[in-house]
Amino acid sequence: MFVIIGLVVVMVMVFGGFMLAGGKFGIIIKALPFELMIIFGGAIGAFIMANQGGVLGKSIKGIMKALKGPKWKADDFRDLLSLLFLLIKTMRTKGVVALEPHIENPDESKIFQHFPKIAADHHVVDFICDYMRMMTMNFDDPHQMEDVMDKDLEKHHAEEHEPQHALQTMADGLPAIGIVAAVLGIIKTMGSINEPVEVLGKMVGGALVGTFLGIFLSYLMVAPLAGRFNQILTEEGQFFTVIKTVLIAHLHGQAPQIAVEIGRKNVPTHLQPSFADMEEALDELPPDL
Repeated sequence: MFVIIGLVVVMVMVFGGFMLAGGKFGIIIKALPFELMIIFGGAIGAFIMANQGGVLGKSIKGIMKALKGPKWKADDFRDLLSLLFLLIKTMRTKGVVALEPHIENPDESKIFQHFPKIAADHHVVDFICDYMRMMTMNFDDPHQMEDVMDKDLEKHHAEEHEPQHALQTMADGLPAIGIVAAVLGIIKTMGSINEPVEVLGKMVGGALVGTFLGIFLSYLMVAPLAGRFNQILTEEGQFFTVIKTVLIAHLHGQAPQIAVEIGRKNVPTHLQPSFADMEEALDELPPDL
């Protein structure tokens, strides 16, 4: 929502200010299709050359993600903590044998299926199950486990940020591509040097549209989207950090309630459930899970 509002503000202020200052849109409108073809088309071509196929698709999804906002809401972080509480409690009170069906077949687990949005995300489910499975295999040193999880999260973070870096690189290059378009426009103008001043003025103005578009697309469109995409990826990455924090606290011997409380402290502040809300959520969990 805020991305759309910001885009509307940009359009109104930039083009409204140009119009109020006495600017004429005729030159811009006439040059726009050709300049967009050169600038945006060139940027897309360079993007394709610089990145592997998967990055292009992820970048498109990233733009949509920037428009829609983060996947995980406040209720989802509360549900995640409740899910981890149930898994740890099962392991602590009923033993490894009782836990194994849940982590080996999460699609059939009552615990996982009680939280359908989390259960539908295979990355989150696999992350939880993989490390709890390692615990059942006696890999229970909290320091070694934390080191392994940190490296796993670092790899995941780098892979998830590849399309964001690609978009930011495109934004950084757009002003220079705008200059390329402007130079081509000047070359075209010089080929018509014998034309009247009025004609040459319009041709130079059309060439300068290229410089304008390059800067406009870079700093007022692509770069803000890339920045918002980065914020969303960082926020969504906290979902995995919370999982790591709770599991490590459990390995340090903390009770399930304490491990969950430690994890709650790592939830982004604007999404963090209060202590009372979390306590109420745990009290309301069905006893047969």
